[in-house]
Order: sequence, then structure tokens, then C-alpha cells
Amino acid sequence: MKVNHSLWKAGMKKLRCYFMCIAVIMLFVVTITGCGKQESESAKTLAITCVDDLEGKNIGVQIGTTGDIYASDYEGDEAGTKITRFNKGTDAVQALKQGKVDCVIIDEQPALTFINKNSELSILEEEFALEEYAICVAKEKKELTSAINKALQKLKENGTLAQIISNYIGDDTKGKTPYKSLEGTTRENGTLTMATNVAFPPYEYYENGVATGIDVDMAQAVADELGMELVVSDMEFDSIIIAVQSGKADIGVAGMTVTEDRLKNIDFTESYTTAKQVIIVNNGGESEGLSLKEKFYQTFVEQGRWKYIPLGLFNTVIITLCAGIFGIILGFVFAIIRVAHDRNEHRTAVIKTLNTIAKIYLTVFRGTPMMVQLLIMYYVVFASVKVNPLIAAVLAFGLNSAAYVAEAVRAGIMSIEIGQFEAGRSLGFNYAQTMRYIILPQAVKNALPAMCNEFIALLKESSIVGYIGLMDLTKAGDIIRSNTYEALIPLCSVAVVYLLIVMVLTTGVSHLERRLMKDAR
Repeated sequence: MKVNHSLWKAGMKKLRCYFMCIAVIMLFVVTITGCGKQESESAKTLAITCVDDLEGKNIGVQIGTTGDIYASDYEGDEAGTKITRFNKGTDAVQALKQGKVDCVIIDEQPALTFINKNSELSILEEEFALEEYAICVAKEKKELTSAINKALQKLKENGTLAQIISNYIGDDTKGKTPYKSLEGTTRENGTLTMATNVAFPPYEYYENGVATGIDVDMAQAVADELGMELVVSDMEFDSIIIAVQSGKADIGVAGMTVTEDRLKNIDFTESYTTAKQVIIVNNGGESEGLSLKEKFYQTFVEQGRWKYIPLGLFNTVIITLCAGIFGIILGFVFAIIRVAHDRNEHRTAVIKTLNTIAKIYLTVFRGTPMMVQLLIMYYVVFASVKVNPLIAAVLAFGLNSAAYVAEAVRAGIMSIEIGQFEAGRSLGFNYAQTMRYIILPQAVKNALPAMCNEFIALLKESSIVGYIGLMDLTKAGDIIRSNTYEALIPLCSVAVVYLLIVMVLTTGVSHLERRLMKDAR
């Protein structure tokens, strides 16, 4: 096998340039992060010492939580109080550390976990609100709600629930009373799917790659009492109630408080524990910073957290490949229909109808956000079906991608001179043969750059699948971040993986374009 040394040297030079660019970008991020921290420390606002000091401040909350609900009473007041909502409590705390918000309102136990790992933060003595946690169940599942209430009552009476809670809370009992399913427990009653947000320690968090915590153990104990197999589905907090309503999950357990607004849409069981909302503030102290080596160890080596990255990457690649193939096939179909109509080829009633359908399809899928389409696919289209989230994601992204591929291919076909159509027909080819042997090979070459861009966009857009309970590459970084409270290394690592994949795709398409140009000559 002969090796073209000039191409090899050029490729290695390009690869070195890529890695130098990545190194410069990461150095720039580290520098900006350090500068931002200095600025935030030098621009501290007036101290918050009690609930009365919240007026006029920027309050951070996790979206959809009771902290969000209670804090909303301050929003829009004369003092100019601002509520900043985050998808995760970890994000809100990170923003507090960087001075982007003045305080964070969150549940007490997660707050204690946050301050234990961040010495510059503290909790105000005055509590913000008291609340009762309960399990949410769909309104039509009255029998399940009743059965869970009976199970909870039994767990309270025999002390199991108290043992589960004490195993995670309290210095004297922590880690000493882990819950274990009874031997010989039967699972003849099927599965109990639990929707939760595994980023809320000590109620839900990952340990050695497995979801654990008070809520997980409590749900497992309930499942044991009901003779069911517990399945944990990790998703964004604001998607939990929707998942239960639509039947994607049987129960929602994520430190949820019963509120009047929630009761309009969902039922709740009896309370299983009492909690309170507290206020986290920056105490002005210095953080105990870790070295880069220590951060790397904490991010990837400790508890084998590196395993989340390949697992998330696998799902990202599967979604991208399957949705890309589906989008290309469907996109070509719609493109051919549009061209047949626009060039007056076989403009029959059927073609006119199909063209109308294609135009409506393209308008809808190109005119609405991908996030909305994904949620509609999972929670509306498959509302009454327990479909695998991976299948719903592939369909949603494939349908969206097809709309863009269709227009790229149509533009490529329309760029071919009409004379080539006529030449093919004069040689005795029918319309389908002319498209297959003469037009489409040239159109694909013309549309290849646009199709490559769409495939790259599809890869990056797949980062939103965490909203329907799937772990992709971005979600993997979020899980690591929620366990380590370190943002720089997980986020930069995920960004580098995405960048490397895009570079490989771009290089491959460039090579294919050169081959096509060579064949054309």
C-alpha cells in the first residue's frame, strides 16, 4: 500500500493546528473564569441576613420547585426583586459562587450538601418556608395512589422509612442503616417507573453510576411492598409531572411539595417526610480551591465518573446516526416531490396534494424549536404509549432533520440545468431513471456541504434529550457537575468531545468532496 507523504504531512499539520486551537480556547476559558471570579468578589452586594433582606435582590431558584413558587411572590415588586431560574440547583449554587445571583432558595438537605463542599457559602438561620414531601400520581390512577398510601403507612409504622432517612441525614446515623430489599420479594405485579431528577442530594444523586438517595430507597421500599420492579427515569425536574400525567412514568418522586396549582393537574400521596426551604448566601470567605490535578481526579477518577462520558457519547452517536439516516431518506422523498411539482413534471392531482403536504411539513418543522418538537413527540404523540425515549428522540430529530435535508437536496437538484433533464428523456429514460442516473448524483455533490452542516447541527441539537430522561453527552457532563460542584473541567471536556467529533465529520466530508470532484474530472 502506497502512502502519499505530502498528504500525510498536511494532515498531521492540520491536526496539530486543531489541538493548538483547542488548547488556546481552554486557556482562554480558564483565564476568563478566574477574572470573572475576581470581579464577582469585588462587586458584592449588600449582605442578606434574613428573609426581609430579599427585596431588591437577585434570587436564584431551581425552576418548577417550591422555592421557585414561593420566591415568585417577590418578583415584580417595587424594590425590583429579580428571580433567576435554573434547571438544576447545582447551577444556581454555581451562579451564587460567581456572584451572578445574591442568594439561592432551595431545600435544606441539598443546601447542607452544597455548603459542605463550598466553604464560602452558608445557610441563614431563619428558614424560608416549611413543606411536606409527597409522591405524585396521575389523577386517573386512584388505585395506585391508595396502594402507595398503604405501603407508606406500613413503612412508617415498622420504622423502615425512618431508617432510610437517617441513613442519609445525621452525623451519628449516616451510612449505618442502608435499605435492603427483603429476600424472596416477588415482582409479579410488573414495573413501577419513577420519574425523578437525580441531582438533588441527599434525596436523589448518583453514586458509582447508580441512582441512590432517600427518595430512591423509599420508592424501592414501596415497590417491594407492592410486589413491583422499580425503574428509575432521570429527567429534568420540570418534566416530571408531565411524564406522570402522560403515562411515561407511574410516579414522580423528587422532593415534591403539594401545592394548589399542582393539585389541579396531578394527585399526591400522603406525605413521607417534612422539609424546609432555606436561603444560601455567600459569606465572603475564601473557597478551598483544588489544584487542576485534584479537580481532574475528582471529575473523572473518583467513583469512576469517567464512565458517564462514553455512555452519554454512545447515546448521542446512536441518536445522531439513526436520525440522520431517517432524515436523509425522508428529505430526499420530499425534495423529489417538490421538484416534480415545481418543474411541471407529472403535475397531477396526486403530486399537487403531496406538494401541499410537503410544504406544510417543511413550514412546521423549520418554523418551530427542536425542543418543542421533542417534547410534543414524547409527551403528546406518544402520550398513551410507553415508548423508549431513544425511539422518540430518533423520530423527533429525524423528522426535523428531514425538513432541512429536503430543502438542501431540492436546491441541489434545481441547480442542475434543465437541459440535462431533457437530454435524459431524449435518450429514452423515464423521469425516475433520469433522476436516479443523471440528476441526483450531481445534486448530491452540490448539496453535500449543506447536508454536512445539517448533520453537525443534528449532533449538537441532540444535547436536549435529557428533558425526556435520556443520558446523552451533555447530560453526562451535567451528572458529573452535579456531583462534584465543579463546572470547568466537565463542561470543557464535553465541549472538546463535541469539537473532536465535528472535526472528524468535517474532515471526512472534505475528503468525500475531493473524491467527487476527482471523479467528475
